[in-house]
Amino acid sequence: MTKYQVYLVRHGKTWFNRYNKMQGWSDTPLAPDGVTVAKQAAQALKDTDFAAAFSSDARRAIDTCKIIVDANKNHDKIKPTKLPEFREEFYGYFEGHNAAETWFIVGKPHGIETYGEVISKYSMDDSKDFLKQADPFHDAENAEEYWERLDKGFNKLDEIAKDGDKILLVSHGTTIRSIMDKYNAGNFDITEGPRNSSLTILEVDNGERKVTTYNKLLK
Repeated sequence: MTKYQVYLVRHGKTWFNRYNKMQGWSDTPLAPDGVTVAKQAAQALKDTDFAAAFSSDARRAIDTCKIIVDANKNHDKIKPTKLPEFREEFYGYFEGHNAAETWFIVGKPHGIETYGEVISKYSMDDSKDFLKQADPFHDAENAEEYWERLDKGFNKLDEIAKDGDKILLVSHGTTIRSIMDKYNAGNFDITEGPRNSSLTILEVDNGERKVTTYNKLLK
């Protein structure tokens, strides 16, 4: 039996975050205040005994992961590694679009107008399915496609992890919120998105997953 913890950290704020644009597989660099909060997270986690460190393959996640690892007491023992399976949801045609306008378009056929309404009145998985339906190219990931990808990532972590490990994983807002929603063990509020460089802890016990900490601000 293997029991370990995944320290899920959202990347620092980017320029698309600043401008409230849909940022899935598209990528923009960390903004100056994004670097600042990433460094704050690094200081808060510097004494955490990480056995391994991973990020998605987006530059914003890679850069945040490097900042955290460079400050960690085990920086000479762990090498940040990319896990593409934990990249953000793919928004297809809506990549780079204004987020509020996108969710108005996506939600209107279902009698709702905001992302918060979509996930509270329906579900996180429905938001993915609705987005793919609204995408004129149908390139956006639906829930089935999304979870097939993430499950491959979880399987890789299970293969890597040893009993008692703490593993750093820098990922993305919708992905961390989706993981929290699926493995929610603390009655966390689904309408509250994880802040940039916040901490969410996923505990894995012999394949069973549960989120015990969500959206903890690191200072």
